[in-house]
Amino acid sequence: MRILILSLFLVITSVSQAQWLTRPRVQNNQNFDKAPLSWGYYLGTNSFDFNFDYNREQTDIFVERAAGFNVGLLGNLRLSEYVDLRTEPGLVFIQRNLIYAPDPRFQNESDLRREVPATWIYLPILLKFNTKRLNNVRPYVTFGVATARNLSSNEENPDDNFAGQFRTDANPLFYEIGFGIDLYLYYFKFSPSIKGVFAFTDELVRDNRPNSPWTSNIDRLTSRGIFLNFTFQ
Repeated sequence: MRILILSLFLVITSVSQAQWLTRPRVQNNQNFDKAPLSWGYYLGTNSFDFNFDYNREQTDIFVERAAGFNVGLLGNLRLSEYVDLRTEPGLVFIQRNLIYAPDPRFQNESDLRREVPATWIYLPILLKFNTKRLNNVRPYVTFGVATARNLSSNEENPDDNFAGQFRTDANPLFYEIGFGIDLYLYYFKFSPSIKGVFAFTDELVRDNRPNSPWTSNIDRLTSRGIFLNFTFQ
């Protein structure tokens, strides 16, 4: 979070002070931001891992991450010249694998590894704070909360890790912070953005046996990750 906020500050400061932005230029889509409602879509990628809180100290569970994919729609409501309310419903595809340290309770080598795929229907509500437009560039920051429906959670599956199935909560909740830059092109507005996404609800569905080597020592399991999105309006 500290790295994300520092990056946000440095990017906005450098963009705002760049001399080439302050020179008068022909402005594209001068009235684009005056519309009360605007729409768009986005494509992007993501990288997620898990944050673990343990009941007792142990060797950390290692998370193998792979690049995921995001796709969705955007709806933007103009509240004032510098503040917008927006939503970005979409599909998020995530792949993570958990690697456990050796434990006498594991019977096979395959027990040390658990695949944890996720397919989220992701529904955020965000406040977007814009800077003053500089020719055809306008930096912004976003803050908000989100809910998700994990179609791959297996929360209701009676099989647990003893049958090879790692289960997670189907409806995690998140908060997010991000920044981006609106680029006003001749025909449309293009906005690259990056944001950090952090779950604040426990996502672990514990195994049926209380002494499970996979879940018994995990007090709390939460997702955290980064979205890199490219939005077209």
